[in-house]
Amino acid sequence: MRLTRTQAMLRALAEPRRVAILRVLRSGELPAGRIARHFHTSRPAISQHLRVLTRSGLLHERRSGARRLYRIRFEGFEHLADFLGSFWDTRLARLKLAVEAEETRPHGR
Repeated sequence: MRLTRTQAMLRALAEPRRVAILRVLRSGELPAGRIARHFHTSRPAISQHLRVLTRSGLLHERRSGARRLYRIRFEGFEHLADFLGSFWDTRLARLKLAVEAEETRPHGR
């Protein structure tokens, strides 16, 4: 089964350690080894999390010699914000209709 881009992002964010990795990267681009130092787990486990975040579109990876550097891919978060915002927009539209319907009802009944 092939996941949509949005599904891949949501699945990536469902893992607390991946969210913690994103928090580490808020300050800017870091090499994988430096990211791994923030956690009490194996470096291969962190590498796997970085791979999932990169494949989902939430991280950008670039190579500099033998090092892999990671940074947040803000375009991915914009896509996710648009997706989540669509639910909010629907709710606001329903609220608007309800308010307009209330305004057109005769008062006192």
